[in-house]
Amino acid sequence: MWPTRLPRSVHRGVCILATVGLLSGCAPGAFSTQSQRIGSDDGTDSCRRELVALDSTGNFFAEDIIKGAAIGALGGALIGGLTGGGRGALIGAAAGGLAGAAGGYFSALQSQAQNQAQLVGRMQSDLQAEGVQLDRTQAAFSQLADCRFYQAQAIRTAYATGRLPKDYAVQQMAVVRQRAQRDLALARLINDKINARGQQFDLAADQVSPGYKNYAETIRPKPRAAVTRAAVPIKLQPTENSPSIAQAKPRERVTVRSTQGNYALVETPSGMRGYAPVSSLGLPAGNDAGRGGDEVRSLAGSNANRRDSFAQSVAVVESAQAGAFEIAGS
Repeated sequence: MWPTRLPRSVHRGVCILATVGLLSGCAPGAFSTQSQRIGSDDGTDSCRRELVALDSTGNFFAEDIIKGAAIGALGGALIGGLTGGGRGALIGAAAGGLAGAAGGYFSALQSQAQNQAQLVGRMQSDLQAEGVQLDRTQAAFSQLADCRFYQAQAIRTAYATGRLPKDYAVQQMAVVRQRAQRDLALARLINDKINARGQQFDLAADQVSPGYKNYAETIRPKPRAAVTRAAVPIKLQPTENSPSIAQAKPRERVTVRSTQGNYALVETPSGMRGYAPVSSLGLPAGNDAGRGGDEVRSLAGSNANRRDSFAQSVAVVESAQAGAFEIAGS
């Protein structure tokens, strides 16, 4: 049972922790609203639905990890307060916060689970949910990126066919460019949150399944050479309806960085990156070394590759944006 009144030193430590929490909450973006992240809906953006969908997936990745740091900081404050007065509470809170930030998720699992089987079961469930959300975020980002590029394509076509005067086409393209840049900033923000959570899961996986880090490295896709079977459109995203951003020549040698479903992330000799159908490439047999093992290890490794794939997808879009939102001769 907790005592009715906390010792004065511990109470002071908790107050310090609360103050630290409030200050950290004032950091840029800590309490950002949807309107701050993606702007208000003025009814003119035909990609608004896709933008909202991507932003909504980010809500999942913004949860829980900070709670781990708070648990660690609270524990440190209480221990420090008991052993060293107010100054001890401050030091304890700082040290505990660092410990919580680094391994708060696994610490929370340990404190909640009654035995190892329960801990492992909870982690498996969390990893499965994480994988589902990673897939949703990838799909939402792909759809938004495709939509934005098709907006630009429609403006260029309307201008080229004389349906839009140049000044108006340039103005409209500038709006699309600005929105695409904001999309990319949102994707980077979500990617940062994904990676922060990923660090927590990787630390926990290594505790539950010793040797996980080595395993994760063995299943990480390695660059490998491939040759195109024919002329192949290089797409912006790994989807059938994604716009083409380049074209590989027949029998052209490319480097395959990774695969997502039926598509491979390829790099051409000129350095252009994008996605090509796996069936269009003469790929050697995949490397299955290290696959299998316990469920936590397998799920965590699969999610680590999903995180890498999302980061690569964001990088492809960022690179492709360089000249995608321009009007010829403007």
